[in-house]
Amino acid sequence: MSPFSQLPQSPPESIRSPLANNQITKAYLVHFEKRNILKGKTTALKILRNQERHMSTIASDLRVKVRPSAARGHVDAGWLKSAHSFSFANYFDRNNMNFHNLRVINDDWVAAGGGFPMHPHENFEIFSYMLEGALAHEDTMGNGSTVRKGGIQFMSTGSGVQHSEFNPSSTDETHLLQIWLIPDRKNTTPRYEMLELDDTARDGNLQLFLSHDGRDGSIRTEAAADVYSGKLNGDDTINFELTDERVVYVHVARGEVQINGETLKDGDAIEAEGNGTLELTNGKDAEVVLFHLSPRR
Repeated sequence: MSPFSQLPQSPPESIRSPLANNQITKAYLVHFEKRNILKGKTTALKILRNQERHMSTIASDLRVKVRPSAARGHVDAGWLKSAHSFSFANYFDRNNMNFHNLRVINDDWVAAGGGFPMHPHENFEIFSYMLEGALAHEDTMGNGSTVRKGGIQFMSTGSGVQHSEFNPSSTDETHLLQIWLIPDRKNTTPRYEMLELDDTARDGNLQLFLSHDGRDGSIRTEAAADVYSGKLNGDDTINFELTDERVVYVHVARGEVQINGETLKDGDAIEAEGNGTLELTNGKDAEVVLFHLSPRR
């Protein structure tokens, strides 16, 4: 059950259409496209700073830091409940803007019929990682599609594109991760792709679904990043080797898993840098997203 399980069965009539002239929706979109200053210290900020004790050396030269779910910024717009891993909308912490070229992980719950009207993006690599329900998409490139649980919806926004997205169900909530990566090149030609994750390929393993070179059937991104999805249960073990040339961020999308002895639950994450092995084990219906990134010095 999501931590935001109190969503109404049906949102107000004014937000059921993603193109509705709704002031709350428009105001929230403004927050999405601008930096917002949050006065004072938030509970999330305090929790995050208290977690510095989790910084440790788990392998000989592997530096790991746990990022607890409770430290994320939270937004409640009625039709949208969201937890932000990095500064976004009304959650602002100048010390938590990104992890190298990983800029946004928003854990979103969208009420039935809720969504975003047409709005612009540019120079970000944006994808939706579907956990439950469906998300309908239209854009100014002429694309129109619906992605469902287990699917990936990707936009390389480049020189600029507008799109809308909404939950097409009249009864069911949609749960997804929206993720933004910083590209190596700006003002490229925008493009859109979809991909279905393979449950067999990622059971007790990692499936590459986004990469800098488009290998192994993955979607190609302009970011210096490879992104994997994995599932773990029981005795499943995944080992991931890390060197100084890359950094790793693991987000637990659902369930529970141990990473180098640290127990992480849904919404928790871990940062890793240096040389060594990340061992993911003891999963309990765990689903993880692993980012293998080029460091930004």
